[in-house]
Amino acid sequence: MEQGFVEEVVELAGREVSLLRPASADALIDEDAFDEDEFLPYWAELWPSGPALARAVAGLATAGARVLELGAGLGLPSLAAALLGADVLATDWAAEAVDLLRRNAERNEIVLRAACVRWDKPALLLREAPWQLVLGADLLYERRNGDLLLELLPRLGTDVLLADPGRPFAQGFLERAAERWHVETDATGGVKLHRLRLR
Repeated sequence: MEQGFVEEVVELAGREVSLLRPASADALIDEDAFDEDEFLPYWAELWPSGPALARAVAGLATAGARVLELGAGLGLPSLAAALLGADVLATDWAAEAVDLLRRNAERNEIVLRAACVRWDKPALLLREAPWQLVLGADLLYERRNGDLLLELLPRLGTDVLLADPGRPFAQGFLERAAERWHVETDATGGVKLHRLRLR
């Protein structure tokens, strides 16, 4: 085991996957990065929304589909979609998250692409749009995230699946999203799954 990491075995799409993650997210806090962009290493935690979204993805027919994950972090939904035969691009704005996601995919022999992308600089994402399915787990923890997503999502595709544990800004985002999207919500184990389909 590499120093500074812990290993967890998780079930994804009917298969056991060995997942490395940082032993301590707090140890990754960079004061300069926070001062510049209020950046915190949220990606390093295994939040409940990631496994919940991965389970939801496992129930979809994604073989051959072009799938994009935003704010992937440890990337469980992306790994699940790739295991099911999707052509996956997993993205996060933290380079460390992207590097670790690539490593976890390689060590489990899962084929996907991963890239460092900011939502306010989405050229890479738009170049390959429209995506058949856009995924996001626990993205609505800040108001600015919701604002960016409302602008970006319609440019990425017409089918979006978001998992959220009930963050304070989620409800306002969904109310505004409903002006352009048909929104269906399902709760699973304390996490809500929101399926957005562009009208």
